[in-house]
Amino acid sequence: MAEIDEACKATAAKNGLKDCYVRPIAWRGSEMIGVSAQQTKIHVAIAVWEWPSYFDPATKAKGIRLTWAKYQRPDPKTAPVAAKAAGLYMICTISKHAAEKDGYADAMMLDYRGYVAEATGANVFFVKDGVLHTPKPDCFLDGITRRTVIDIAKGKGIEVVERHIQKEELSTFTECFIVGTAAEVTPVSEVGEFKFTPAKLSLDLMDTYAALVRGEAMATA
Repeated sequence: MAEIDEACKATAAKNGLKDCYVRPIAWRGSEMIGVSAQQTKIHVAIAVWEWPSYFDPATKAKGIRLTWAKYQRPDPKTAPVAAKAAGLYMICTISKHAAEKDGYADAMMLDYRGYVAEATGANVFFVKDGVLHTPKPDCFLDGITRRTVIDIAKGKGIEVVERHIQKEELSTFTECFIVGTAAEVTPVSEVGEFKFTPAKLSLDLMDTYAALVRGEAMATA
């Protein structure tokens, strides 16, 4: 991992990029074609490109609209759900394309039990009485941005509760936002039939995270 980290930094520097998206990718070679791939070589590539904001910065603070995804995050007994694996993104791509076709920015996914899980490429947080609630990542990726936002929130004295969240509970939350490497911290105004109003807590975490990853502030600022 240390070698890949250094290669990521070198790739960004080589391309003259200081604020960019970095995507290291590992894949098996073509020496064997089949389910068994014991004799294939592992290859690694690193892509970097400018990606200022996943969502329109002019309207981001107002909150994006999400619909419900058709597919659900799978049982951890059926797939390596803790891995950032390309195959696990297939149902995410299908769901996001369907959402965009209907005029939404993204889709919210439930898990195999019916609990709220995540958006198609970002984790989700909800606010109730000044407390952050976020789904327990027991069948989907525990994202780096998710963990960073939790640390920032705790540094600000905000209580964070990780738990299973029923879909019907969304009516009890006042704020909602999604987090991810590309999404950063993005407020949400709507998830299907449930409405939210981006307010102080969401907007403060959005600004603090943006400043932190650009070296402009400390997480506890």
